[in-house]
Amino acid sequence: MQALLVTQLPGAVRFPPHGRRANRKAPISMPLLPRSSPRPAPIAIPASALDGLRQRLAEARWPDRETVKDESQGVRLADVRDLIARWRDGYDWHACERRINGWNPQSIDIDGLGIHFLHVRSPHADARPLLLTHGWPSSVLEFRHVIDPLTRPLDHGGSAGQAFHLVIPALPGFGFSASPAAAGWGVERIAQAWYTLMDALGYDRFFAQGGDWGAAVTAQMAREPRPSLAGIHLSMPIFYPPEPPAQPTEEEQVALDKRHYFRTQGYAYSQQQRERPQTLAYGLADSPVGQAAWIYEKIRDWSDPASQLPFDEVIDMIMLYWLPNKAASSARIYWESPMPSIRPGPIGVPVGVSVFPFDIIGSTRAWAEARFDRLIHFAKLPRGGHFAAWEAPDLFTAELRTCFSSLRG
Repeated sequence: MQALLVTQLPGAVRFPPHGRRANRKAPISMPLLPRSSPRPAPIAIPASALDGLRQRLAEARWPDRETVKDESQGVRLADVRDLIARWRDGYDWHACERRINGWNPQSIDIDGLGIHFLHVRSPHADARPLLLTHGWPSSVLEFRHVIDPLTRPLDHGGSAGQAFHLVIPALPGFGFSASPAAAGWGVERIAQAWYTLMDALGYDRFFAQGGDWGAAVTAQMAREPRPSLAGIHLSMPIFYPPEPPAQPTEEEQVALDKRHYFRTQGYAYSQQQRERPQTLAYGLADSPVGQAAWIYEKIRDWSDPASQLPFDEVIDMIMLYWLPNKAASSARIYWESPMPSIRPGPIGVPVGVSVFPFDIIGSTRAWAEARFDRLIHFAKLPRGGHFAAWEAPDLFTAELRTCFSSLRG
């Protein structure tokens, strides 16, 4: 299906030169949080941690095989064995570490919590700041294949006028961000922290994008916008129809069926992490095989079967949970922000939505138009799933270029 551009806002949002503070008198409803200054934060995992991991993998105790020929009982034993064999013999963490360190990793303390983020600036002077937020079971590595196309568009079929400066933070309790020691870091507080982060970097006007929990955080930023937020893009529809359609169209029925399947056949992980994240974490934090299977199942179930994500990239993703021991803290976002509480209310900033066919939930243009006052872009893509930037980086890049083209100024 071809991408559909719904509307374009007349005029463009003005961006002041980087570093110049605009004198705006618009009301600010979401306050900034106390912060430190950003500082370099390269990754350096000690050899002892990698040696300990290999030892645990070598001594893994395996369950008996599933009693069915499909995946109705969960990810199959043979598939997990193949993944672990690669992890134990042949996988190179240092290649991933070098890649992360090449993306200018930094850290900042916001409201007493250390936030780790990538800050990749474009060489183009007119590039626009773009905040990218991942979800679960993902990490900043979800954007690994779009960093260069978004910052260096001339090398990837684009123009200098499509360049972005990227800010890619790890959610609190994920990756190399610190784990909160007390409750309270839900979607609302994270949204405040992201505004504080962008302010600390000197970005007076910026775009924001997210999928999964990243979509919830991005939508929350738009619910209580500061003047610095120029527009948002969501790669996962987290909105529902205003009222259940009495006679759904064929398109609506497909979306409703997808949602029903997820709620009845794919929601158990969410319920467990929402209700008892601590209990779950004992097994995941102690067993790399358990942590790997918990994540690998969702990556397989939620991605386009044609994506064929490489084992090494899947293991990279798992490592950002295993190495910093984030099984418990990453699961707690479900406890902090139960799903019904993150549905977006009125949003007046410009919004773009991209629906990928193998995502866990679907939507329609009519639902998006009913939810957002200023829908500037809506598209249904021909391929890709829940991890859109990772699975279909070409489509994801094109969607962001199109979505924000009328707002660049």
